[in-house]
Amino acid sequence: MTPPITELTDRARDVFRQVVESYLESGMPVGSRTIAKMSALNLSPASIRNVMQDLEEAGLLAAPHTSAGRMPTDQGLRLFVDGMMHAMEPTAQERAAIEAQASIAGSIEEALAGTTATLSGLSACAGMVMVPKRDVVMRQFHFAPLGHDRALAVLVGSDGSIENRVVELPPGMTASALVEASNYLTARLGGQTLADARTGIEQEIQAERAALDEAARTLVSRGLALWSEDGDRRPVLIVRGQARLLDPSAAADLDRVRQLLDELEGKEEIARLLASASEGDAARIFIGSENKLFALSGSSVIAKPVRALDGRVVGVVGVIGPVRLNYARVVPMVDFTAATLTRLLA
Repeated sequence: MTPPITELTDRARDVFRQVVESYLESGMPVGSRTIAKMSALNLSPASIRNVMQDLEEAGLLAAPHTSAGRMPTDQGLRLFVDGMMHAMEPTAQERAAIEAQASIAGSIEEALAGTTATLSGLSACAGMVMVPKRDVVMRQFHFAPLGHDRALAVLVGSDGSIENRVVELPPGMTASALVEASNYLTARLGGQTLADARTGIEQEIQAERAALDEAARTLVSRGLALWSEDGDRRPVLIVRGQARLLDPSAAADLDRVRQLLDELEGKEEIARLLASASEGDAARIFIGSENKLFALSGSSVIAKPVRALDGRVVGVVGVIGPVRLNYARVVPMVDFTAATLTRLLA
């Protein structure tokens, strides 16, 4: 069990901080001579070595090789992040870059993608954001033929967003019936969300009040059912900046990076991880083996819920990168991005 920070002596805390901060900066194990030269601890290398040995026995430091220096364990990093880290607020330039991407005209998804890419660039990590699928106010619905038995159903939102699904055509469906069904849905959906319009349209079709022939009625019902069954409430997950994980310091650890990139392909698993960070108000930090999904690659995730003005969680934003993250800089950056997206999604 990791000891609380209060159980460490002042000397142990000072040495531990120096080791962790040096490791986070260089990514290399830190030796006692290095600590003695770079710090104002007024301790000999031998004294520092003894303290480091005690910290290793406490589970806070580890020696990757017999003759190497020490580096923090996942438990050690957790102790540092929770009890010793001094957060650095984003600079004015960093805040401006995030806000600029969030305010660019276009669909919500485009703004989210741009903001996530900016967060990735500023943090040198892969950026991630997950928000619930929104019921967009519809502007137009169109069926485009894909052959004799299929059509592409296209929904255009008032915000410029476009969604499409492939739908099977009922027997006897003609080109004029496709146009008829498109015009009918555009007239009924315009200015409403799909959820709001769906009940009324289905009731009208069932009561045979819709001015459509049988094939067009079948297609309209089938198209609406397809959207419902296809999970229009499914979260939108955007991951940007995977290439930033391939930094020069990763060249000696390509197996870990390949493992991480493979893990990033499992977006459903990532969505579940981010959803687990939606409780509470503070950013959640998953360090290395604390998180089963990225344990093999030895990666860390920082995530924070995005809340609406009424306090509801409307999404989660975060970053993923190596365990050797600049937590003091990245955590406040994720906090600020979450606040910016709160304003965007309100």
